[in-house]
Amino acid sequence: MAVKKQHPKKQQQKQIANFAPDADEETLRQFKACYSEPYVLKAALMPDAHVGYVAPIGSVLAAKDYIVPAWVGYDIGCGMTAVKLPKNALVSLRKNSEEIYREVKKGIPMGLGEIHKNERKITTETQKEFQNILVKFKKGPYNRQVLEFLQSGKALRNLGTLGSGNHFIEMDFDDSGLPWIVIHSGSRGVGHKFATFYMKKSSGKTLGFEATYPFLSSSPEGKEYLNLLDFCLEFAKLNRLEIAKQIILAVEKVLRKKIKYAIWTNKNHNHAIKESGLFVHRKGATPAKKGERGIIPANMRDGSFLVVGKGNKDFISSSSHGAGRKLSRAEAKRRINPDLFKKEMQEAKVTGNFSQNLIDEAPEAYKNIYKVLELQKSSIKVISHLKPFINWKGDEKRRR
Repeated sequence: MAVKKQHPKKQQQKQIANFAPDADEETLRQFKACYSEPYVLKAALMPDAHVGYVAPIGSVLAAKDYIVPAWVGYDIGCGMTAVKLPKNALVSLRKNSEEIYREVKKGIPMGLGEIHKNERKITTETQKEFQNILVKFKKGPYNRQVLEFLQSGKALRNLGTLGSGNHFIEMDFDDSGLPWIVIHSGSRGVGHKFATFYMKKSSGKTLGFEATYPFLSSSPEGKEYLNLLDFCLEFAKLNRLEIAKQIILAVEKVLRKKIKYAIWTNKNHNHAIKESGLFVHRKGATPAKKGERGIIPANMRDGSFLVVGKGNKDFISSSSHGAGRKLSRAEAKRRINPDLFKKEMQEAKVTGNFSQNLIDEAPEAYKNIYKVLELQKSSIKVISHLKPFINWKGDEKRRR
């Protein structure tokens, strides 16, 4: 049953901030349409903002009593994980980068729909943690159809898979010579399936459901979605942790020795979570509470930045989730020279696949990361620049 839009009787003063001075008209139109909803009390547009569907990528929308599935989007729990490796491993990692690239590619499904690899084994630890979050999910309100899928084994097969588009894995090094693994992925097919399910449920439509249709958080449907959302956010973090474990196993196989590692941070940047009594929807925005660790990726050439939040209230304790697209995927394919892209990555000494299929992810498709970081220096402090020497992406044909 669809929930009709219900609005608070009193209109409260809204806190609206735009930190994206170069945002185009369509991005600003989307942002205004979202923050104009009467239940939105605070909104902020991050410096990397660009057009999305319904809510722009790089928007933060804090709502009173209402949750909007379309503002979280399809990739529930998309986010970043940074893994710190031993300093003395860097020389061996770089020396064996080609073999490590191939071994990781064999062990981790990459690309659109790539989850079914018979030889792939999900670690026992991850399987146990999946059961733990499933038990927690069953304690809350749920739809029986959703539970049947989660218990079927199909959900489990999504763990340890990368996906396509702007999802990636990097092996990096910082200025001190410390090696890192950086992972960008989300809840994969599980999040997409149930984002669609609840967007349709909130709208009451099977077509035209990609729009702003809220659930009242106290309604049966709202409680159901919030419980599923919590599951998917934990599932997304677990997916990235399993990817990290599979990378370590691949590296150990190549180097023929055990590798110690430590998770530096594991954060989602597509979510809706309750903060100070409001449902804060972050659509491609990194949480940046005071002292909170985060990762802001730039592009395939320039790597990623480790940051710490300052808890800036104007930013709603948030920051960008990347540099932000400068060119749409279609524009990038038309305008970027594939030979120059390949040459650029070779000159940067990055091992990976830089074929025509990935031209829409070339560095030139993205905004200047240094300008984006400058625009949010009151929200985050950059503590380290991680430069890539291996890059993995799914290179299959992509959906819109």
